This record gives sequence, structure tokens and C-alpha cells, in this order.
Amino acid sequence: MNLLTAAFTFSLLLFSMQHGLVKTLSLNQNAKNLTKPKLPALLAFGDSIFDPGNNNDLQTMTKSDFFPYGMDFVTHRPTGRFCNGKIPTDFIASKLGIKDLLPAYLGTNLSNEDLITGVSFASGGTGFDPITSQLAAAIPMTRQLELFKEYREKVKGILGEERATELFSESAYIIVAGSDDLSSLYFSSSLRSSHYDFSSYADFILHAASRFIQELLQLGARKIGIVGIPPIGCVPSQRTLQGGFDRGCASDQNQVAQIYNSRLVKEVEKIKKSNQNITLVYIDSYGFLLDMIEQPTKYGFEVSYNGCCGTGLLEASFLCNPMTLTVCEDVSRYVFWDSFHPTEKAYSMLVDYLYENYIHYLVS
Repeated sequence: MNLLTAAFTFSLLLFSMQHGLVKTLSLNQNAKNLTKPKLPALLAFGDSIFDPGNNNDLQTMTKSDFFPYGMDFVTHRPTGRFCNGKIPTDFIASKLGIKDLLPAYLGTNLSNEDLITGVSFASGGTGFDPITSQLAAAIPMTRQLELFKEYREKVKGILGEERATELFSESAYIIVAGSDDLSSLYFSSSLRSSHYDFSSYADFILHAASRFIQELLQLGARKIGIVGIPPIGCVPSQRTLQGGFDRGCASDQNQVAQIYNSRLVKEVEKIKKSNQNITLVYIDSYGFLLDMIEQPTKYGFEVSYNGCCGTGLLEASFLCNPMTLTVCEDVSRYVFWDSFHPTEKAYSMLVDYLYENYIHYLVS
């Protein structure tokens, strides 16, 4: 090989290496862009649908930190999530590119990174009605706000006042409550039903939900999603308790849920008009979940009237425990994990729908 040929070969090799390096850096940058969080943090409030373990250390019967809960979780261990695996907030945090799992604020040793990327304050058994949380010995919604204030101070200590304020305004806040107000209080006792008819009780919990939203706004939240009440009368336990001999959907519960939801839509619009530079989204889970229950095969399920745990008729929380005689052989066939909460598979499908139709507006 002469000198000229060697020089040409070396130049070609150098060009190829540089081009390959640039391409690799470009691919890495693209990968980085693809995984860049859409929002800095996710903060969740509400009931067992969003509770990843805040109830674990409470003196309450509303717990799920034991098998068979968590049998399909990434660690195959119970965490306090009321599901066989992940819950909606985990899927939402992942879709937002924040992290794969949203941790509980209480009872966990959270790193600074965990804190600044968001936590859940939700508590199984709570509701907008303060009596609901008292009956379940759960964390009231008002207390969840106090915990959020405590959390804010911790984040300020990590990031400083200015950066923390920016994080609070750019993060997503998502709220789910109301189901337990109907199933565990209004239709299970006379504490409220003797004083409120369907319409006035829907207004009662609506006003509480509205106050909660407005307090979050006062604390710096600017991107809030609030989930309406699902067709609570069609979950297995309510079919058993309120659905008559044929275990049909408990129509009264669904009626109150629909009254509340329709008024919540209007309340959301009212709050938006009186507050500038906020994104407030009503998230409608009712129709999609009802369709999943009524037409399970459409979504790849076979069973929607019973849960997977035990008989599937009443078992939930402490009744779905290690002593439960049976757990279904194939959980993927079931819409519901226990008699009240959907399976990880059903949650995944539900969040896909809710993200595409509602939650993605929080990103803009």
C-alpha cells in the first residue's frame, strides 16, 4: 500500500468513525428526547383506586398489604395497592414519562428524586364526605391536603423556593373520590340517606369536590384532573349487596353517580372561568368502564360480574386474604380483581382510554 492509498484509507476510516459517532450521539439524544418527562411530577389524591400503600400503617381494616394482593406486581409482593398488580397512578406516571411507579407518601423511605417526581396521598376507603373516611378509618381528603402542604415544604427544602414553586405549577394533580361515599356510606347506612335525597347528596359531595380543587389551586396547582364516579352499582360487591336476586347493577347507585358527574362537568367549567391560566379537566371513566363490564369479550375478558379473589361476590380488602380459599386460575380473564377493584389488565386499558381522551390535556 503506497502512502497516498494509506492516507485515503485512513481518512475514510476516520470519516466513518466520526459519522458513526455523530449518528450514535444523535440516536442517544433522540432516545433521551423520547424518554424526557412530559411533566416534572404527578401528585395523586383520593381513595383506594389511587392508594399505593398509604393505608399500610393506619389502624384500619381497609388494607391490602398482604397476599394475594400484589401477586402480579413487578416484585410479586403486596405493597398496599388494591389490585393484583399496578394501579392507575402507576400507568399515568409512566405515560407521562415521569417514573414507572407512583409511591405512597406515608410509610415509605422516599429519596429526594422520589419526592420531587411525585407521590400519592390517596387512602383506601376515603371520600369527599368526611363521615366516609371516619367509618373506614381512612385519611380524609382534608388531611390529604395537609399532607400535601407538608410535602411542599420538603420539596422546597430540596429544590429551593423558586424551583419548587415552578415544579408545583407545572406538575399534574389528579383526584379520584366519591365511590365510597355512595357504596360505603349513603347506600349502606341512614347517616346521610335519612337527610339527603339522591340529588341533594350529589350536590353535597360536589361542593366538597369543588372546595378540594380550589384549595389545590390556592396551593399552586395549575394542571388538575378530577375523575368522575364510575358505574359503582355494577361492581361485583354492589351487585351482591344491592342488585337483587339476579345480581343486576344497583341502579340507584349509578343514578347518583350520573347526577354527580353531570354536575361536576358544569362545576369544572365554572371554576375554569373564574381562574386564569389553569388547566382543569373532568375525566369521565363511567362510560368506558360500564362498556367493559357489559361487553367484557370486546376487551379480551370473560368474567365481569365476579372478582378473581375468592368467590368474587364480596371479597375485598381484608376479606381477600391469604386464607381465601381460591383465587382464579387466570386473572387475565377477569375485569375485577376483588369484588370492588379492577385488575391490572383492566386498569391498563382504562388508563389508555382516559389518557388519550382526557389526561393528555394536562400536558399542554
